Amino acid sequence: MFSLFRENVRIAFDSIKGQVLRTSLTVFIIAIGIAALVGILTAVGGLESTISGDFASMGANTFSLQRYQFRTVQRGQREKINPKISYRNAKEFNERFQFPTAQTSIAFTGTRTAEIKYESEKTDPEVRVLGINENYLDNSGIEVENGRNFTFFDVKNNNHVCIIGSDLANGILKNVNPINKTISIRGVKFKVIGVLKSKGSTFGNNQDLRVMIPLQVARSIYTLANINYNISVKVADKAYLEGAQDEAIITFRNIRGLSPVEKNNFGMERSDDLLNRIANITQYLYFAAWIISIITIFGSSIALMNIMLVSVTERTREIGIRKSLGAKRNTIAFQFFMETLIIGQIGGVVGIALGILFGSIVGAAANFVFTMPWEAIIWATVITIIVAIIAGSYPALKASKQDPIESLRYE
Repeated sequence: MFSLFRENVRIAFDSIKGQVLRTSLTVFIIAIGIAALVGILTAVGGLESTISGDFASMGANTFSLQRYQFRTVQRGQREKINPKISYRNAKEFNERFQFPTAQTSIAFTGTRTAEIKYESEKTDPEVRVLGINENYLDNSGIEVENGRNFTFFDVKNNNHVCIIGSDLANGILKNVNPINKTISIRGVKFKVIGVLKSKGSTFGNNQDLRVMIPLQVARSIYTLANINYNISVKVADKAYLEGAQDEAIITFRNIRGLSPVEKNNFGMERSDDLLNRIANITQYLYFAAWIISIITIFGSSIALMNIMLVSVTERTREIGIRKSLGAKRNTIAFQFFMETLIIGQIGGVVGIALGILFGSIVGAAANFVFTMPWEAIIWATVITIIVAIIAGSYPALKASKQDPIESLRYE
C-alpha cells in the first residue's frame, strides 16, 4: 500500500515537472490569494501590536481629561465646540482634585518644530518640546533609561533642566555622556538630567525626537494664548478608578461653572477604553482582509480546476494505457488528486512567504512592530488544502471514469 502511494506521488511530481510553465502559473495564481491574506493580516497585526503597546504602557488605572470625547460624528451632525482646557483650568483641577492615592499630571506641547543646539551641533527644526510636571512620565508609562525624572522642586522652582529623547542622545550628543550637558532651546539653556527609553515611531510621529522641560519654564517660552493643556490622572489601584473618574468629572464641572442640567463641555478617556476601540477598528481591517483573500482564492481554485481538467484531457491516452495495464479507478483518481494537492501546497508556501515579506515591508515603512502571523499561516495552510480538495476532486473523478478503450484511441 505504501509503495503504491509513493509511486503515485512520484508520478505526480514527474507530471508537474513536465509542465513547468503551466504549474508555475497555477502556483502564482494561488500564491496571490494566500499572499493577500497573510500580507494584510501581518501588517494589521503589526499595527495593532504597535498602538496597543503604546497605550498599554499607560496601564489600566489611568484616565485623561481632554477637550473632546472621542466619538464618531454622524453625517449631517455638527460637532459641539468645547472650550480648550486652559492653564487656569488645569492648575485649578490639580489643586482641587484630592482623591486618595491619585496623582495628576499636566502637560502641553510648546512646539513640534524646535531646533535644539549643543555647542556647534544642532538638529533639524523637527523636535517636539513639551512642558510637563513631575507626574507626567509615570502617568504616561514613559521610562527614563539614563538619569532621573523631574522632581516637585524642579517644577516648582522653575529649574532649567530637561529630559531628552533617545534620538537626541544618539544625535547631537552621541559622542558624550548627555547627563549634565547643556543644550539650547530658543536661546534658553537647559541642563540634561535624563534620557528617555526609546519608544520608536507611530504613524510617522517620532516618539524619540522630543525634549521635556518643566511646565512653568515652558509657559515662559511658549506664550500662545490658545494652548490646550492635557490632564491625566493615575490611581494606585484599578479598584479606585471609577470613584476617581466620578470625582474628576464633578471637580472639572465645577471648574467650568456648569449647572446640573448642562452637559459636559469636555471629554474623558480611559487608557483601556482606547485599547478596546483600537481592537474594534482592527476587526474591520481583518474582515476586509478576509473578503479580499476569499475572492482571490476563489478565483485561484477555479483556475486550478480548469488547468487540471486540461491536464486530464491531454493525458487521456496515458490514462488508457495505465488502465489497460491494470490500474484501478481509485489509483488514477488518487494520482490526479495528489498532483492538485502538491500544486496547491506549493502555491500556499510561496504565498505565505510573499505575504510575510509584503507585510513586514509595509510594517517597516510605517514603523510597526513586526509580529509573526501564526494564525494567518495556519489558516493559509488549511485554505490551500481545502482549495486543492475542491479543485482536484472533479478532475480526479473525471480521469478515473475514462473508458480505457476510448482513451487508447485518443490522439
